Amino acid sequence: MSNAVSGLPTGRGLLFLIVAGAAWGTAGAAASLVYRASDMGPVALSFWRCAAGLVLLLAVRRLPRPRPAVALTTVREPLGRKALRAGATGIGLAVFQTAYFAAVDETGLAVATVVTLGAGPILIALGARLTLGERLGRGGVAAVAGALVGLAVLVLGSGGTSVRPWGVLLAVVSAAGYCVMTLLTRRWGRDGGGDASGTTAWTFAVASLCLLPPGLAEGLVPATAQPVLLLGLLAYIAAIPTALAYALYFAGAAVVRSATVSVIMLLEPVSATVLAVALLGERLTAATAVGTLLLLGSVAGLALAEARGAGAVAEEAVHV
Repeated sequence: MSNAVSGLPTGRGLLFLIVAGAAWGTAGAAASLVYRASDMGPVALSFWRCAAGLVLLLAVRRLPRPRPAVALTTVREPLGRKALRAGATGIGLAVFQTAYFAAVDETGLAVATVVTLGAGPILIALGARLTLGERLGRGGVAAVAGALVGLAVLVLGSGGTSVRPWGVLLAVVSAAGYCVMTLLTRRWGRDGGGDASGTTAWTFAVASLCLLPPGLAEGLVPATAQPVLLLGLLAYIAAIPTALAYALYFAGAAVVRSATVSVIMLLEPVSATVLAVALLGERLTAATAVGTLLLLGSVAGLALAEARGAGAVAEEAVHV
C-alpha cells in the first residue's frame, strides 16, 4: 500500500514512525541531563533544539539526492496554505516541546512523558471528531474515561512525592500542541503539496522565531561547569530526537492513520520510562505504575477501536 499523493509506501511510513517514536523517547532523558549539567531553562532548551535542528535539516536538504526510478506526480501547494501550514504546525511544535521540557523539569521524566504521550492520542481522537467528523464510538468513549482515571491516579495517588500537579498540567498542554501538529499533518497530508523535509524545516523556522523572545528573557546562554558535556547533549538533542525524528514523523503521519500513529508513539513513554528508572534513578511508586498502565491501556484500546472502525468502513466501501 502507498499514499497516492506523496508516493510514500505505507509500510515505510510505519517504519519512519517507529524510529521517530524510539528517538523521541530519548529526548526527555537528554533534557534531564542538560538540567543537571547547567542552569538552562526549558524555553532556552526548546529554542536551541529547534534552531540547531533547522540548521541540520537545511544542511541535509543541500546534499545531492538520487533520482527515483519512477517519476512521482507532485502537487504544488499554494503559497498561502504553505504559510498557514508552517505557522500552525510551528506554533504547535513550540508549545509541544517547551511545555514538555518544563514538565520534565517540574515532575520528572517518566510521568511527564507518560502524561504527554498518553493524553495526546486522547486529544487527537476528540479533535478528529470535532474537526474531521470522525466518531469515537463506545470503545473510544471507554478509552477516554479510562485515560482520565489514569491521569487522576497519577496526580492524586502519588501523595505529592513523585508527581506534581503543575507538571502534569504542563504535560497536558504539551499534549495539546502534539494534537494540533498531528491533526494538521493528517488533514493537509491527504491533499498533498510539498515534501516532508521542507515542511519540517519551515515548521522549525516558525517555532524558533516563536521561542526566541521568551528564550532571550529566560537566558539563552546557560552557566555550566561542564561545557563539553552540555554541547554534546545539545548536539544529540538537535540531531536525533529533533531533525531526524521530526522529519520521519511528518513523513509517516501524512500517510498512516492517526490510530496507528497513536499506537506507535507509545514507544516514547515506554522507552523514556525505562531510561528514567535505569539511568536517571527516578522511582516509580505503585500509584504511578497503576496510573501509567491505565493511561497506556486506554490509549491502546482507543487505537484498536479506531482501527476496527476504519477497517469496517473500508470493507463496506469494497462491497459497495
